[in-house]
Amino acid sequence: MTRPGRPTGPSADTEEIVLTAALELLLTEGAVALTPARLHTVTGVARTTVYRHWPTPRDFLAALIAVAPHPPVRPTGDLAADLHAEVDGLCDRLRDKPVAAFLRALVTASATDPSCAELRRRYVGDLFAPFHAAFHGHAVLDDADIEEAATTIVSPLLVDALLLDHPIDRERAHRAVERALTPTSVRHLEETGP
Repeated sequence: MTRPGRPTGPSADTEEIVLTAALELLLTEGAVALTPARLHTVTGVARTTVYRHWPTPRDFLAALIAVAPHPPVRPTGDLAADLHAEVDGLCDRLRDKPVAAFLRALVTASATDPSCAELRRRYVGDLFAPFHAAFHGHAVLDDADIEEAATTIVSPLLVDALLLDHPIDRERAHRAVERALTPTSVRHLEETGP
C-alpha cells in the first residue's frame, strides 16, 4: 500500500530520463555505475525518487530489459525465409552497441550478484524466442530439436559479440541457419512424411 500523495511509480518523464541515463552509464562505465547516487548526479532526479524505484543495479537492469525495443518480424509461412529474417534482426541488434554491451553488463553483474543471473537468462531467452517461435510455427520439430536448431543459429553470434568481441558476421549467421535447417528438417520430414 502506498502513502497518500506518493505515486506508485515514477512519472513517464522521470522514468525516461533515469533509464536513458542508466543505459548511457551502463554502456560507458558498466553495471557498477548503476547506483541511485550516481543516477541522481547525472540526471538531477531526486536521489530518494531514484532509490525508491531502482534501489539496486539489478533493478535498473530489469527496467532496461522491460523497455528494450525488439521489433517483431512478420512470419511469412516459409521457415527458411522467417529464420533468415530473424537472423538479420539479431545481427542488427548485436551489431548495435547497446545490445552487446547490455549482454556483457548482465554477464558481469551475474558474477557478483546471483539475482542478476535470472535477468541474464531472461534477456538471452528473449534473443532466442523469435527462433523458437519460427520453428514452432512449422510443427515439424519436437522441442529438443527446436532448441538444438535455435542454439546452432544464435550461439555463435553471442560468442562472437560477447566473448570474442568480433564484428557480427552476417554471412556466417545465414550459413548457420542453413545448417540448422538442412539435417534436422530432412530427418523429420523423412520420419513424418511430406
